Amino acid sequence: MSGGIVIAVDGPVAAGKGTLARRLALHLGFHYLDSGLLYRATASRLLADGGRADDEGAAEAVARALSREDLARSDLRSEAVGQAASRVAAMAGVRAALLAFQQRFAATLPGVVIDGRDIGTVVCPDARVKLFVTASPAERARRRQQELLGRGESADYAAILADLEERDLRDTTRPVAPLRPAEDAVTLDTTALDADGALQTALQIVESRLKAVPDTAI
Repeated sequence: MSGGIVIAVDGPVAAGKGTLARRLALHLGFHYLDSGLLYRATASRLLADGGRADDEGAAEAVARALSREDLARSDLRSEAVGQAASRVAAMAGVRAALLAFQQRFAATLPGVVIDGRDIGTVVCPDARVKLFVTASPAERARRRQQELLGRGESADYAAILADLEERDLRDTTRPVAPLRPAEDAVTLDTTALDADGALQTALQIVESRLKAVPDTAI
């Protein structure tokens, strides 16, 4: 895979990786991809077509037919789609169908920031910079609750925490591309950091990893 600089940002749900990755891309003038949207879009189309989240054949067919327009579907952030996305993301056929899309994007110049669960381990194992963004389950549940309340949705903290723990277990134990830090990733714990603090810390890590490259402008 040739192209520009790739920054992989992995981590569990509600750890702040999406906000951080978007702000990193904006600061660096790089392109940004939320890989989770690919799985959410697959789940959304699957459910809209009357399919089941445990039907791997149907989910793979949807993933292969996915278009850029599907990434703008209105229900991508709903809890139902999120739960279904976590299930279809564990399917080997779905992951294979979406892998080529992500790797083509990763070759975009001058560089890209991609966030997800397996960017540094599977999608872009040769990424120049790899971050594994995490936070305590309690803080992640609090953030998710605030996000839902901000959208006018119901948000029971205990239920949200249980859901996060269930997703973590599913993501870290799935046989295909389980969630884990790449061996050369830098772990960034955002539990006690706000968005600005996380960005500044991440930029220091990025600059440290790229400073040996003379033609890299940060």
